[in-house]
Amino acid sequence: MRWGQLSIREGWQTKELRDHFGLKKSKSKSKQSFESHAVDGWVMAASVSGAEKPTCQRLWYVVPATLHRRQLHRLQAAKGGERKAYGGTHSLGKKRGTVVRHATYGLCTVGGFDRKKQTISLHDYRTNKRLTQGAKVQACRTLTWVAFRSWLVRETGSKGKGSHPTQAPKKERLLPPPLERRGSPQAELL
Repeated sequence: MRWGQLSIREGWQTKELRDHFGLKKSKSKSKQSFESHAVDGWVMAASVSGAEKPTCQRLWYVVPATLHRRQLHRLQAAKGGERKAYGGTHSLGKKRGTVVRHATYGLCTVGGFDRKKQTISLHDYRTNKRLTQGAKVQACRTLTWVAFRSWLVRETGSKGKGSHPTQAPKKERLLPPPLERRGSPQAELL
């Protein structure tokens, strides 16, 4: 087969390739590991490239930011004929999906907001699970806005033949340190 040609494989064929390379596939799709999500892709690529063993089993997860667009006409109007606001891409001046650091909740992304209480909801960066609906905008330090949430999952196997020689950087090292660790006199002003 030449590079650039598409080759379709059946499930039994990828199983034979896994057996040939001595690799196992995990049935647990909720587990973030090479065996759960990347082993079939690796064996198919190795059958073309001639690789013998995986050189790196770390995974980089990339999840797009989910923004719910405005719905001007909701299906059911509230009492008095007024329709409840829904959707949009900004919450009290912050774009939804903005990565922020909060003193209590740590690294989060901005979700919806409560117009009456003037609070925003914060979501866990990795799982997108809502942490709170009562965060004040002033308590959040804006880091950046990204169209995708992403993180590196380290290798779980033992260090041996075929493993990557360097450790994956911690996610926290990729971001600027919190103000309290910087030690600058201007930290209180920001």
